[in-house]
Amino acid sequence: MPGVSVLILTKNEAKDLPGCLESAAWSDDVHVLDSGSSDKTCDIAGARGTHVVTRAYPDSSKVFGGDEAAHRNWSLRNIPFKYDWVLLLDADERVTTELADSIARIIAAPGDHVAFSIQRRDFFMGTWLKHVQASPFYLRLFRPEKMRYERLVNPLSIPDGPVGLVQGYLDHFPFSKGVAHWLDRHNSYSSLEARQIMDNRLRNVPFSVRKAFSASDFHERRFHQKELFYRMPLRPLVRFLILYVLKRGFLDGRAGMSYAVLQGIYEYMIVLKVRELDIESREPI
Repeated sequence: MPGVSVLILTKNEAKDLPGCLESAAWSDDVHVLDSGSSDKTCDIAGARGTHVVTRAYPDSSKVFGGDEAAHRNWSLRNIPFKYDWVLLLDADERVTTELADSIARIIAAPGDHVAFSIQRRDFFMGTWLKHVQASPFYLRLFRPEKMRYERLVNPLSIPDGPVGLVQGYLDHFPFSKGVAHWLDRHNSYSSLEARQIMDNRLRNVPFSVRKAFSASDFHERRFHQKELFYRMPLRPLVRFLILYVLKRGFLDGRAGMSYAVLQGIYEYMIVLKVRELDIESREPI
């Protein structure tokens, strides 16, 4: 498969990394960017001939050192990719054969596109969460010099040019390490989300209700939708109802119900932490 490098982001991914590497074995330029793993992640990657770069942080307890966008931007500017196109993966994701074939075809004639969205299938309790996901499309295939990221966590992908769509699925197993791990990870995420919300408020980042629904660029529209959502009352309940009722998560059975509840809990964690930060910011030093 010509012309595609693979970048895999890791931290203590010894369990999931072998399957991810196997699904990306069609590329002869695979890079692992590790954030200071304490398990066998780097050994596993190195044993398979993968290029390993370690970028540790002073506080290794934080997800990607507390700024995922900065972490990704650093990788795109500093890792010597062999090819003009990069496929970005997490260790708990798998490239399907159909997707690999589609990438080969699209790279052969990309036109003026600088990035491509890929549809991801998330699995929970042995079930494809086909309906309950907020959005299944992610910008994962791109020219690195044409891509940048913003936000501390769940970063926004900002391409510098037209975006296309690749056929095929990227399979994702976010609960591969168990529900407890998912909750621990989202506890860290919620802290960073709360920080991001407070940072936006302090910097008076412009927000437009109109752009939340009418912006032609999907990622600009997503930014304003997030800001609109952060201003809603009863946000955890609203998130649950959006996923379970509006997105028809009930069609995903017990897995859909459980996932929607978990997302509501995650949202409530953010709400509580924003309140806490707000109180702290108004207390006299």
